[in-house]
Amino acid sequence: METSIAGRSGAGAGRREYLGLAVLALPTVLIALDMSVLYLAVPHLTEDLGASALQQLWITDIYGFVVSGFLIMMGSLGDRIGRKRLLLVGAALFAVMSLVAALSTSPEMLIAARAGLGVAGATLMPSTMTLLRSMFTDPAQYMKAIGVWMACFMGGIAFGPVIGGVLLQYFWWGSVFLLGVPVMAVLLLFGPRLLPEYRNPDAGPLDVVSALLSLATVLPIIYGLKELVQHGAGPVQLAALAVGIAFGALFVRRQRALAVPMLELGLFGNRTFRSAITMTVFGGIMAGTNFFVYQYLQTVQQLEPLHAALWLVPSSITIIVGVNLAPRLGQRIRPAYAIAGGLVLVAIGYLVLTGVGDGRTGLAVLVTGLVITGVGIGPMSALGAGLALGSVPMDKAGSAASTNQVAGDFGIAMGVALIGVAGTTVYQDQIADRLPADLPAAAANSARESVAGALSVSPQLGEPLRGQLIETAQAAFTTALHYAAVGSAIIAVLLGILAIATLRHVPPTGAAPAADTPPEEAPATPVAATSGVE
Repeated sequence: METSIAGRSGAGAGRREYLGLAVLALPTVLIALDMSVLYLAVPHLTEDLGASALQQLWITDIYGFVVSGFLIMMGSLGDRIGRKRLLLVGAALFAVMSLVAALSTSPEMLIAARAGLGVAGATLMPSTMTLLRSMFTDPAQYMKAIGVWMACFMGGIAFGPVIGGVLLQYFWWGSVFLLGVPVMAVLLLFGPRLLPEYRNPDAGPLDVVSALLSLATVLPIIYGLKELVQHGAGPVQLAALAVGIAFGALFVRRQRALAVPMLELGLFGNRTFRSAITMTVFGGIMAGTNFFVYQYLQTVQQLEPLHAALWLVPSSITIIVGVNLAPRLGQRIRPAYAIAGGLVLVAIGYLVLTGVGDGRTGLAVLVTGLVITGVGIGPMSALGAGLALGSVPMDKAGSAASTNQVAGDFGIAMGVALIGVAGTTVYQDQIADRLPADLPAAAANSARESVAGALSVSPQLGEPLRGQLIETAQAAFTTALHYAAVGSAIIAVLLGILAIATLRHVPPTGAAPAADTPPEEAPATPVAATSGVE
C-alpha cells in the first residue's frame, strides 16, 4: 500500500537520499552511454550479422527515435502508476533487452532489441529526474543533486566511445550491451528500499489517443531532421516533418480540450519553466557544432574513432566539473547571471575554434576551445534543468521532466540538421572552385558532396592529384567548422541575453523570491515524498 505525500518542505536530505541518488545515477550514466557506445561496435556487428547499410542505420538510430517518441507518454504514465514503479519496470525491461541485444543472431533481432531498449530508456529518464525532486526537498540540495545527475548523463555520452573501444578490444561486440544487465540489477535490488514513491492522485487514466498523437508528432519530426542531415532536403524528409507538425497541432488541440491532459500546456505560462525549456532547445541547437568537431577529428586529422574520442576526454571532464560547480555558484548569485556568465565562456570557446587549422596544431586549438566551452556550459545545463523542474508543482513534475528531455532531443536534432546543412553548404561553396582541373568527373562529384566523399575516392587517384584533393577537401571542411562555431557562439550570446531578460527574477538557490515576483513565477519548493511499501 502506497503512503501519502508528506507535506513538509525544505527538509534536508540524509544518508538514505544520497544513497538513492547514487542508485539513480547508474541508469542515467547507462542511458547516456547507450546513445554513444554503439558507434564503434557497428563495423564488428555488421560483419558478424551481415547487416546491410540500411539495417546499420536503423540499428544506430532506432534507440534515439523510440526514446524521443515515448518520453511524453512515459512521463505521464509515471504520474499515474507511480514514478518508482515505472522506473523499476523500465529497469527490468532494459536489462532483458540488453541481454537480447547482446545475443542477437540477426540484424532484425538487434533492431527489435534496440527499439525495446528505447522504450525502457524513455521510462527511466523522466522517472529519475522526478524522483530527485521528491527526495531532495531543500532547494540547494536539490540543485546539487541535479548537478550530479547532469554530470552522470554528460559523462555517459562523453565516455561511451572510450568504454566501447576498450570492450571491443578484448571482447565481442555484444559486450557493449551487457553493461546494462549488472547496472539495472543494482537498481532493481536497492531501488525499492531507497527510493520514494509518488503518483498524482488526480491524474486520471492514461489517454491512449494523446499517447498515439505524441508518438505521431515526435517520431516523424526527429526522423525528418536526421534524414535532412544525411540526405539533404527531399520529398521524404519534408513529408516527415509536415506529418509530425500536423499531428503536433492535433496533439496540442486535444491537450487543450482535456480536463486532465497528458502534457500540461499550462506549464508554459510559467516564465521560469518556459525560459528553461527554450534554453534547453537552443542549447541543443548550439551543440550541433559537435557534429563537425567529431568529423574534423576523423576526416581532417584522420584519427580512428577511439583516438578521436580520447581527444574529447579533456572537454568532457570540464563539463562534468562545470555542472557540479554550477549549483554552488547558483547559491551565491542569481541563476540568470550564472547562466549568462557561463554562456559568455561558451561563446569564447567556440570563437577559439575558428583558429583551428588542418595541421597537427589544430588539435591543441580544438581541445582548448572545447575545454573553455565545457566549463561555460555547466551553469546552463545544471541550473536550467533544475529550474525547469523546480518551477512547477510536484504533481506536474513528470510532465515537466519529459518536456525538458523532449526539448533537449529536439534541440540536438535541430542543431545537427540546421548547423549540419549550413556547414555542408559552406563546404560545398568552398570546394567548388578549388578542385584540381584534371580531377575525374566522378571523383569531383563525390568531393563536392562531402569531405568523406573526397577521402573515399582519393585512393583511386595517383600523386600529386590525390594529395591535392585531400588538402583541398580538408581545408574546405575546416572552414565549414569555423562557420559552424561562429553560429554557435552567436546562439550562446543570444541565450545569455535571454537568461538575463527572463530569469533575473529568480533568486539564488534557497533565497526567498523577490517581493515583486508573482506567485506563479516563483520557483516551486520541492515537496517530500515518503517511501511506500507496496
